[in-house]
Amino acid sequence: MQIRDLPYPDPGVPDARSGPRFLLWLGRSQLGGQLKAVCWGLLHFAGIAGLSACAGLAVQAVIDRSGGRLALAGGLIALFGAAIAVGDTMLHRTAVTNWITAAARVQQLLARKTAELGSALTRRVAAGEVVAVSTGDVEKIGWFVEALSRFLAAAIAIVLICVGLVLYLPELGTMIAVGVPVLALAVLPLLPRATQRADIQREKAGKATELASDTVAGLRVLRGIGGEELFLGRYRAASQEVRKAAVRSARMWSLISAIQVLLPGILLITVVWYGARLALDGRIEVGGLVTVYSAVTLLLFPLRHFEEIAMAYSFSRPSAKRAARVLSLERTSFEDERGGLDDARPTGDLYDPATGLLAPSGQLTAVVCGDPDAAGRLAERLGGHATEEEKSLSVLLGGVALDDLPLDAARASVLVQDKDPVLLSGTLTELLDIPASGAVDAEQALAAAQCGDVLEALVQASVDGSGDPMRSRITERGRSLSGGQRQRLALARSLVTDPEVLVLDEPTSAVDSHTEARIAESVKALRSGRTTVVFASSPLLLDRADRVVFVHEGKVTAVGLHRELVRGDADYRAVVTRETEDEQHAGQDSPAGEESPTEQEHIMAPASPRAREEIEESA
Repeated sequence: MQIRDLPYPDPGVPDARSGPRFLLWLGRSQLGGQLKAVCWGLLHFAGIAGLSACAGLAVQAVIDRSGGRLALAGGLIALFGAAIAVGDTMLHRTAVTNWITAAARVQQLLARKTAELGSALTRRVAAGEVVAVSTGDVEKIGWFVEALSRFLAAAIAIVLICVGLVLYLPELGTMIAVGVPVLALAVLPLLPRATQRADIQREKAGKATELASDTVAGLRVLRGIGGEELFLGRYRAASQEVRKAAVRSARMWSLISAIQVLLPGILLITVVWYGARLALDGRIEVGGLVTVYSAVTLLLFPLRHFEEIAMAYSFSRPSAKRAARVLSLERTSFEDERGGLDDARPTGDLYDPATGLLAPSGQLTAVVCGDPDAAGRLAERLGGHATEEEKSLSVLLGGVALDDLPLDAARASVLVQDKDPVLLSGTLTELLDIPASGAVDAEQALAAAQCGDVLEALVQASVDGSGDPMRSRITERGRSLSGGQRQRLALARSLVTDPEVLVLDEPTSAVDSHTEARIAESVKALRSGRTTVVFASSPLLLDRADRVVFVHEGKVTAVGLHRELVRGDADYRAVVTRETEDEQHAGQDSPAGEESPTEQEHIMAPASPRAREEIEESA
């Protein structure tokens, strides 16, 4: 695989059981590139070893006053120099290619997993961790893949050079053959502590990245409540923790580097001293001593790759662990006893056996939850993204488990719009150009979502002067629009798809009450005959639903019309009308069968000003 051939047609199925297993799988997947890099590395180190022999041959030729051997040595030095140049160039090129292609493979795997899980990914893994895995961690994993081929080439070269020195000059070669492995393994006792410190640094850096990502995502809210300094202080503290951990890690690695310099120096001094005595005694030639000295000096270069691979592994292992954690996430999957299901999309009632929630086919069902986070999790569950604890119970659509459906069929059948939908940059036409049934066009969807003022704003912000809002560009995440405008455009995008079941989580939380009332009527009319589930606590939406389901502490506790539930269920009334605890007790003290003044107030005039306005609109 070359860089120009990216992306991979199929990045493969990774072994995500652990970080080391994932690195091993990645290395096997890059086997062709690794072998090329090792071959070029061997050519490079062969040239280095050849220079040592040629240097000794040249010195001995001068001593023996042999012009022919001196010329031969000069020619061989030029030849080995060319081998070093070619080998080093191609080794670097191939190793960097391995780095980039490995990183690209990991990024493709992460992108595929993100597309498979959708918004459920960030509910299982923190958004900051996903960002850290797809950026810095990918580079560290690629570094290990790149360093592995250099290390293998260096290890093979060291073994061959030591064997050659033993055969060429046993007196000194044996000393070198024993000393070099000691040099390579001397730092092993320090590696566990260095790796531990590197892991701590990576963990703290990941947490700081998560904190920064979450802070940036909620910057507008923080500014509104004056919490910028608080979160800035938290990030400053997290940053200092990362700095301290990095310094502690660097100290250990600097100690390892010092040992890698000190011990080879001792070996070199020992070889020169012992070799000089052998030369003085006439047991070896001066040229042989020069050859051995040159070989030991040049051996220090491949020995540095032992330190590099140790560092690369210590930094890439926690990165691979995080990547494996993300890649190991799966949608629940239950095999059909009859051998699977065909591609036909099921229709019928939507039923969640975990909570008892039933959304009849073709109706607008409103769901009220006291806990907004629980509402978000339930919405994701209705879309087929159950948590690890809920995998044993799949949501049913027309009696068919969503987990039994192919991913494409499940997503086409049930579409979930969460409470914070993302708008991609581009024109409005591109935003609404998505897979859809074709039954609802963009104009109908925009009208139902009450996007008239949004279209006017886009025309005014248009830079091409066309006056066509569909050709106007939307900035990244719709930052140039207000929260209510972004919500309505996201709602229009969901309506265009026209799925069998549409699940909306607080689709109008940032919209004023008058617009919200029109949206409720328009969506109900447009989605006539289709199943729509809306998670909301607004009386304007609830009053227009065909049925309202109240979910309390993870179970359905009441079903009916909004006005019936307001009168008959105290818990429901407390959630919808923001009723205080004293008001609940006042309602309980009223005579049986008689509406308390508090209940009457909450049906037509809830406690909060916004809710009061909503009830007046619905009435």
